Parts: sequence; C-alpha cells; structure tokens
Amino acid sequence: MPKNGNIVLLGFYGDGLRISYGSMGGFVSFGPQRLVTKTKGNVLFQLDDQPIIELYKKYLGDEKGTDLAKNQFNFPLSFRTEEMKTPVVRTILAIDEKSGSITFEGDISEGGYCRLMKTNFERLINEAITAAETSLSSMGNESPDLALLISCVGRKIILNQRVEEEEVEAVRDVLDYSPVITGFYSYGEIAHFNQFERCELHNQTMTITTFKED
Repeated sequence: MPKNGNIVLLGFYGDGLRISYGSMGGFVSFGPQRLVTKTKGNVLFQLDDQPIIELYKKYLGDEKGTDLAKNQFNFPLSFRTEEMKTPVVRTILAIDEKSGSITFEGDISEGGYCRLMKTNFERLINEAITAAETSLSSMGNESPDLALLISCVGRKIILNQRVEEEEVEAVRDVLDYSPVITGFYSYGEIAHFNQFERCELHNQTMTITTFKED
C-alpha cells in the first residue's frame, strides 16, 4: 500500500536487456547570457545585479500573451553552471512583485548563468522527435519493445491538443508502431544530456527511455 514519505524504486536487470534514452526541450533562448547575482534556492532575485522581474518586463514588453502571471510556461529560463556543458530549463512557478523575485521549478545557484527563453511550437515538436531519434540511435536503430515517455505538465499546457495529435504521434513515427508506448506527465524530468555525464533536473522536456530485451 502506498504511503506518504516513501519512494518506490523499480529495477531492471538481465544480460539481454538494453536501455537507451533521449531528453530534449525545444524552447528558444534570446537576449544575452547573464550572471546570477542574487538567489535563494529556487527563488531568483537578480541577474547581472538587475531585478529579474524588470528584465522580463524589458524584453517581453506589453505584447499580447507576454503576461507572465498568465503565460509563465511560455517563458522559462535557461540555466547552467560553470561545470555544465549544456544548460537546463527552469520553469516559472510564482511571481512576487513585492519582493521582485520569481520562483522557478528547480534551484538556480549564484555564480551560474541564465538566458531568457520563449516558446516555439514547431521546435517543441521537433525536439520531441530528436529525443526519440537519440534513444533509437543508442539502440542501434533497432525498434524497442517498450518506450516510456515522460513529458512535463508545462508542455501539455502549452501544446494543448497538439500533444496527442502531433507530439506523441511524431515520436510514434520515429519509434515505429511495434513497441508499446506508455508514459505520464511530470513536474520535472531527471536525465543525462550525454552518456556518463551526471543526471540533471530538467523542466518542460520530452524525456524518452526505451527498453529492448534480446
């Protein structure tokens, strides 16, 4: 029986078992890279000593659809540390005008670097395809037996009905129609960028894990 405070782990083993993965986002970075100068955990106050909310207002302006309080999933943040070769995506969770801070879904450490990001619908679909192609190529382009798709709730909100009509179907086209496909929506995905690199917490990605038993 499930209980609060417990973690469920599922292990796979066997000499004939092959597992591969791919994880991609699809958001477009814009504006200069900026130094994180004031933050507390996942609450960001300043980039380059400038208030984060004012930077968003400056770059987004007053155009329709740029109200962060109503469209926060469309404008996540790209974040990386000195040690990270590839940045991760951080989703906006809450905006506090009084303190001038924005809370993100995942820690942002001082000394790291950020860029603003915006939604591009076609790139979201195309990067889901790339995630599927990456997982397939690691398996020698052989069709897997099972594919586990973990997408973010934020992507579902942005893509709406295009999730089933385009994103999932595009992944299915890459993986072929023989594997069983299952999955769920999450509030963050944990995956490598490349093999042997450490896992990172990602937001708003399509993360695909494929399984094949020889």
